[in-house]
Amino acid sequence: MSGTDRPAEGWTYCDVRPRSAPDLAPDLNPRRASLIRVVRAKWVNGTVLHYRLTPADEQAGGPPPQLDAVRDAFAAWKALGIGLDFVEVADPAAAEVRVTFDQSDGSWSYVGRDVLGIAHDEPTMNFGWDLTTPWGRVTALHEIGHTLGFPHEHQNPNAGIVWDEPRVIAEFSAPPNSWSEAQVRHNILRKLDPAEVEGSTWDPESVMHYPFDPGLILQPERYGREGVPAPDGLSEDDEAWVLRWYPGLEPDPPRLEPGRSVPLELAAGGQADLVVEPAATRDYRIGTFGDADTLLVVFEEVDGEPSFLAGDDDSGQDRNALVTVRMRAGRRYVVRVRLYSAWTSGSTAVMLW
Repeated sequence: MSGTDRPAEGWTYCDVRPRSAPDLAPDLNPRRASLIRVVRAKWVNGTVLHYRLTPADEQAGGPPPQLDAVRDAFAAWKALGIGLDFVEVADPAAAEVRVTFDQSDGSWSYVGRDVLGIAHDEPTMNFGWDLTTPWGRVTALHEIGHTLGFPHEHQNPNAGIVWDEPRVIAEFSAPPNSWSEAQVRHNILRKLDPAEVEGSTWDPESVMHYPFDPGLILQPERYGREGVPAPDGLSEDDEAWVLRWYPGLEPDPPRLEPGRSVPLELAAGGQADLVVEPAATRDYRIGTFGDADTLLVVFEEVDGEPSFLAGDDDSGQDRNALVTVRMRAGRRYVVRVRLYSAWTSGSTAVMLW
């Protein structure tokens, strides 16, 4: 098992921001609710995430090498062939992801689409230590992983980790982390709800896993005795999972024509992409049909880049997703439908009219 060398001052860790909770009816079918919780943090595949790095002349602690380390980390995720894209912008109001380098605030990020609920003048990610070291480069990959919608792997309920809780609390309450007990429980001891976890296995080599010194884990015994080494990059499972959620885009998606319903044969978490090239300029309605929870998003292609027009999320509600958008003749639009769940044998479909 490979790993990054332990810094002389000790491990400093990501303090991930709490996730928002979906507003679901208490009597909602548990399987349906579980799928909504798993999928809701993920972006619609094909989204362009714009990120803004706070320059050094605006905030101390962000010299160019630190900025370049974040750019390199975005490039490493993209190099896997995922369907998301990352574009750096100068205007905070144009950025879904706003990165700061406040050395007094540790390293942290919001998770997935929760960044959309953060005010444009507030950061969604921060780096609180040097990113040019091996551990710093892993940290940059880790925080971007949170922004892609991935939680901490060591909190996976399938890991079977039994902690020496008093020792863990003592370890992380001391420098360099100096966390409160609540922070220790939120970031380490708390196990994720099984309804929010994809898959059934644990990956101790994941970039989303903290390293741990020997003596903090009681079970599995091996990791209590040896500890968990720091990841030195993206693991094989990291690469497989991110490509499952964000596979490379089809070069020629099918077309969505007015008045014609298109069936969607999707598994939970799957996505359909369709192209609209309207013959007339007018307001169009686009909606899903069937007993399904979906996220429906419409983009207009502007200078080769998808620009968000409208979206609707019907998850957990007794309705279907529906948007009204003005489309112009001669332009190209992309409709993307991400399925949370379908609870009958009937087909899910999307229609333009």
